[in-house]
Amino acid sequence: MQFIRLILLVAISIGFVTTGYAQRRPHGTIPIVNGIGISGGITQFDFQTDNFETKAGNGWAVAGSATVDIPHKWYNISYMIQIAENNVGIAASQVPLGTEEFLDYKIFTAQIALLMHVKIIGPYLTLDLGPMLQYNGEMELKDDTKENYFIKNYDALLAQDISDISKFNIDGTVGLSAGISHFRVKAAYIYGFLNTFDKLNGKNLNVGTNTNKFKGNQSMFVFSLMVSF
Repeated sequence: MQFIRLILLVAISIGFVTTGYAQRRPHGTIPIVNGIGISGGITQFDFQTDNFETKAGNGWAVAGSATVDIPHKWYNISYMIQIAENNVGIAASQVPLGTEEFLDYKIFTAQIALLMHVKIIGPYLTLDLGPMLQYNGEMELKDDTKENYFIKNYDALLAQDISDISKFNIDGTVGLSAGISHFRVKAAYIYGFLNTFDKLNGKNLNVGTNTNKFKGNQSMFVFSLMVSF
């Protein structure tokens, strides 16, 4: 609930900030304008980790953004809120050292970003980069009948034991966007700087003989189409 309130506060702030920018005119001649964008697309999500064997999965993402277009500068600025449902596979087996398969996990993420758009070819092609604040839901096992499968590399860790991951992350994103008029195609890579599995280290999990600390960083691609107005 607190995070939802934070998103609403940021959304309201975006409205005020972009309206203020739109009213400014540098040197009284060139107008600074703002726009609202709505985008949607697909994600590819994975973890960079030595603890688990993973397989990248596809999901979906929707976002809303407010862009401050500055014609006399080499960059634009935007504020974005993005919600995504991501999927990732983690190797496990029904019995220890048994036949392995990738169990599908679903992860809900919500991100707030401040982005700089470097104009490579005017407004038609930009390099997009900036920081993000991210909220994570639980890493939810899609098939409840496999909760007692054994995670690969562990002889006592079960599939249900790794669901409660860290809730917050700080990300960095870089990507490209291209388009004309009110339509843009966007591709972005998002990396999580914080350890998503750090919360597992504070739990008394039965890891058997594997005593390595849990560590994993998010790796996420987003491919989307944005409509602005």
